[in-house]
Amino acid sequence: MAVFSRLVLRRVAAVRNFCAQSTDVDRQTVASALSSALPVENSKAKGRNVQWVFLGCPGVGKGTYAARLSKLLGVPHIATGDLVRHELSTHGPLSSQLAEIVNQGKLISDETVINLLSKRLEEAQAKGETGFILDGFPRTVRQAEILEGVTDIDLVINLKLREEAIIAKCIGRRTCSECGGNYNVACIDIKGEEDNSRMYMPPLLPPPQCQSKLITRSDDTEEVVKERLRVYNELM
Repeated sequence: MAVFSRLVLRRVAAVRNFCAQSTDVDRQTVASALSSALPVENSKAKGRNVQWVFLGCPGVGKGTYAARLSKLLGVPHIATGDLVRHELSTHGPLSSQLAEIVNQGKLISDETVINLLSKRLEEAQAKGETGFILDGFPRTVRQAEILEGVTDIDLVINLKLREEAIIAKCIGRRTCSECGGNYNVACIDIKGEEDNSRMYMPPLLPPPQCQSKLITRSDDTEEVVKERLRVYNELM
C-alpha cells in the first residue's frame, strides 16, 4: 500500500477541490457498494490471488499489459473502459448519458464508475474468480481513497508515454469485429528531443482473415483523444 499511497499523494493537490465537493455520505455510499462486491475474507490472507492496479493516461497501454499478466497469473483483468463500452452496447437507460460523455472525452462520475466496477466484481465472485488487475481505476483521488479504504492493493504500476505517441496509438487502434482481436495500424517513429534517441513502435497488423473486418472505436479520433488527455492531465 505504500506505493499506492505515494501515487495517490501526487494527485492530491491538483484535485483537492474536487474531492472536497463530495460529502461523507456520498463517500460512504459508493464505498459501501464497492466493499460489498469484494470478498469478505482477509484480503491479506496467505495464498490469495494478486490485487494489482494499472494507472496511466488513456491509450498508454494499460490494457495490453494488464491483459497479458491476467492470463499469466490467472486473475481477471477488469478495465473500466471495457465496462463502460459494454454498458453502451446494452442500450439501457444509462447508455445514452454515457455515450455523450465518452464521445466528448469527458470524465465519467465516480458513482457511475464504481457502480459498474462493483457489478463486475460481484460477477467475478459468482464465477469463483479471486484477485484482480484493475485497469484505469482509480482515476481520481476520491476513487483511490475509496479503494484504499475497502481492500489491500499489492502493487500499483503507473505507465507513461509521450503524448504524440499516445495520440498516434489511439488513432491507429483497430478491433476485429468477428474475433475481437486488437490491432494497431500506426507506425510510430519519434525522434528524441535532446539527443539521438528515438521511439519506434511498429504496427501490430491483423492476420489476413481479419483485415476486412476491422473497426475503429467511436472515441478514437484526434479531437476526442486530445480532450481525454487534457482532462486526465488536469487531475495529475
